[in-house]
Amino acid sequence: MTNYEVMFIIDPTLEEEKREATIEKVKTIIAADGEVDKVDAWGMRKLAYPIEKKFEGYYVVMEFKASTELPMELNRRMRISDDVMRHIIINKDAK
Repeated sequence: MTNYEVMFIIDPTLEEEKREATIEKVKTIIAADGEVDKVDAWGMRKLAYPIEKKFEGYYVVMEFKASTELPMELNRRMRISDDVMRHIIINKDAK
């Protein structure tokens, strides 16, 4: 199992329930083939540049362990999600 970290920005116009549902959906995707270590919700932050004419976003950082195939599937699902504005997945073991 490899250590990964995913950071994603959720649309700021979503209600609290939808935000929590999006976080839970990401946790479920990871739990299918790995394990979630730590979830850190940073909350609303100002973006460095506007994304889709929005100046703020809800930031979430998750650390997880998974096989090498899971990040590709997670990336695919987050790319097609309307609730996630941006995301990045980092392999913490790679040097």
